[in-house]
Amino acid sequence: MKVLSALFVYSFLLSFLRTSSTLDTITPSQSIRDGETLVSASGRYELGFFSPGSSKSRYVGIWFGVSNDTVVWVANREIPLKNRLGVLKVTNRGILVLLDSTNTSIWSSNISRTAGNKINNPTAQLLDSGNLVVTDGNNSDPKSFLWQSFDHPSDTLLPDMKIGWDSASGLDRYLTAWKSPEDPAQGEFSGVLDRRGLPQVVCMQGDKIKGRPGSWNGLYFTGKPWLRPNPLFKYEFVLNEKAVYYNYKLLNNSILLRYVLNSLGNGLAYRWMARTQSWDLLTSYQSDECQNYGHCGAYASCNINESPVCACLKGFIPKFPKDWNSAYWSGGCVRGTPLGCNNGDGFLKYKGVKLPDTSSSWFDRNMNLKECEELCLKNCSCRAYANLDIRNGGSGCLLWFADLVDLVVLQMGGQDLYIRVAASELDHIEKNRHFVQKYQVIIIVCSAILLTVMLALGLVTYVRRMKLRKEGMNIRRQNDYNNEDKKEDMELPIFDLITISNATDNFANNNKLGEGGFGSVYKGTLLRGQEIAVKRLSKNSGQGLNEFKNEVILIAKLQHRNLVKLLGCCIQEQEKLLIYEYMHNKSLDSFIFDQSKSRLLDWRMRHSIIGGIARGLLYLHEDSRLRIIHRDLKASNVLLDNNMNPKISDFGLAKTFGRDQTEADTNRIVGTYGYMPPEYAGYGQISVKTDVFSFGVLLLEIVSGKKNKELCNSGQCLNLLGHAWKLWIEDKPMELIDEFLVLGDSCILSEVLRCIHVGLLCVQQRPEDRPNMSSVVLMLSSDNSLPNPRQPGFVAGKTSLGEDSSPGNLEMPSINEVTITVLEAR
Repeated sequence: MKVLSALFVYSFLLSFLRTSSTLDTITPSQSIRDGETLVSASGRYELGFFSPGSSKSRYVGIWFGVSNDTVVWVANREIPLKNRLGVLKVTNRGILVLLDSTNTSIWSSNISRTAGNKINNPTAQLLDSGNLVVTDGNNSDPKSFLWQSFDHPSDTLLPDMKIGWDSASGLDRYLTAWKSPEDPAQGEFSGVLDRRGLPQVVCMQGDKIKGRPGSWNGLYFTGKPWLRPNPLFKYEFVLNEKAVYYNYKLLNNSILLRYVLNSLGNGLAYRWMARTQSWDLLTSYQSDECQNYGHCGAYASCNINESPVCACLKGFIPKFPKDWNSAYWSGGCVRGTPLGCNNGDGFLKYKGVKLPDTSSSWFDRNMNLKECEELCLKNCSCRAYANLDIRNGGSGCLLWFADLVDLVVLQMGGQDLYIRVAASELDHIEKNRHFVQKYQVIIIVCSAILLTVMLALGLVTYVRRMKLRKEGMNIRRQNDYNNEDKKEDMELPIFDLITISNATDNFANNNKLGEGGFGSVYKGTLLRGQEIAVKRLSKNSGQGLNEFKNEVILIAKLQHRNLVKLLGCCIQEQEKLLIYEYMHNKSLDSFIFDQSKSRLLDWRMRHSIIGGIARGLLYLHEDSRLRIIHRDLKASNVLLDNNMNPKISDFGLAKTFGRDQTEADTNRIVGTYGYMPPEYAGYGQISVKTDVFSFGVLLLEIVSGKKNKELCNSGQCLNLLGHAWKLWIEDKPMELIDEFLVLGDSCILSEVLRCIHVGLLCVQQRPEDRPNMSSVVLMLSSDNSLPNPRQPGFVAGKTSLGEDSSPGNLEMPSINEVTITVLEAR
């Protein structure tokens, strides 16, 4: 009996020692079940299964060791477990997987970074920072992490976590509040870093700004001066070409800090008090009405210690006096006296304020404050200026080129702001009113001179505009209604060539975004800080003045969230330039056809992109003034904005139809081979179903992550359409799906299969068998039954035009990468 007891104790101790030695890690041979936990080396953080509040649902999360009800990160936020039979594992490929009671994956981590061609010994470890990481072996270098929870925050910002963007990984890290204390799913509030102008942290409610702590001035956010460096922790704001992010670091590792964005949209900072065993509220980022974004409107200040809290800035009057007197201040204020532009304007200094919204600002690190003032005076659009950095007496230049919104007067800290006002408004800050009266005549003379200068500048501007019109900037637009040859004049925003040259550093190679048969696209930044994309048509391109005019005319007045916005154009000195809004995420093909970046597109995002493209085409076909056939829809012609919303671009090859016209013939084939339907590539027949075929090809590319090119297997050569059809008739459509989608936690298999079904319907051989775009949008958004597809057109890797085609009279389409740019007259 004693021997048995000794053996039991010995076995228990061995088990305890083995568990203790791997308490913070798991390998592919291990797992975590409900009731078991990982604990970081010092015991500061713990990972396991939990139920929030009174909820019975189970989630995998990380919480503080001293406070197990304080969850800082959740894995399966959107898909909870319904019982206590969940299992968390790490696979041999270094992917964390959460399995339910049926052994089905409901959440997985994927791989954010690569560690070479092969992963030998993947390990998941909970670090003392609260970061759950997956490494290859014991490699502790953060740059070598295969995946880390810090790249995917929930509602809590811990020390060393980052909020912002990183160019190497392409990640845009941000906080998202819980829906409620019982539901950790993403709520309506988020804490993001807005990269427009001078980047700033903002709290969003849906797609609207709820509040912001102000821009970074080198020491603190201008709206939160108490969040400055101290003996306990320091803040860091990094802004360079490789990264834009904010974080904070502990200087005393004995304390516990957390920042949380709660379900009401309030930002709260807490410190753990060991004496009371509770969290002490340090500060609230949304503590009074002045913290509500734009509470007083434009050109007004908010002061919580004044009554009323809102007041127009000096030199400004309420825009809507009745509303203002009734305490409805959101309409803001307007100038009481117009600016005199280059002559007579000055600046009023406001001390200790939270600087206004910087999303439409421009900045330079190397200028001093005097140079900043001079630059602002030279530009009639400049509204205000300030130092970019307040350290060491101040440095850098920050200019505003839009209405000043969300300016708050603070009782401590803040920053000095210089707001532009007319010369006459400067009288209010002069102590000696007699001095002003004495020189009243001089002021009148100066005003007369200023008026003369303004008139002269206006005349010069008028003459220059007339000259530009003679060079071709007044483009005439053909009206196709009722098949009549009516034409109407349409003036377009005109950019000067010098302005565009300066914005792109004279079309420098390091600003080049891409290049094609038409020419090149460059990134540029206007003086006011606005980022633009400049399409520069090559002088050797077949896309000439007519095609240039066609693209400008077609897109200039199209207003839809899924079409790229044209800002203006320029025809000067034999240059043909189109100026578009800049898309930070570039084109769709740079994601779906890139093995590493495609992992950033989960199914939720891809489904949203598919729907956006469909709605954009529906607008072109049915809701715009003219029926527009794009003719070159492909992955490289779909751009992605900051929020990964798709925008259809490049209308150089588009063709307009009258409202009653449904099809036409052409003897010149333009577009991209691989996206063209048979009737167009072979016979030159054009209709809305031309774009539907292209959309179907693009949809299948998005789902599969593969280009529509020749795929040879077992002696049989098929393109993507043929491959998809073969899998469909063999009842194996899941093999078409991008493997990263299958592993992702957002993948809804029924939606993916429905998209494949719709894609095959769109690429039918006969145009009449394809749905129109209104039907496609309905198919993608409903659960109605779909007709069975037939064999698509162009299923083989190489397809002939057919016996009835006349190659001698047709121009062959380009390959699946290059666009034909020789066009017919419109």
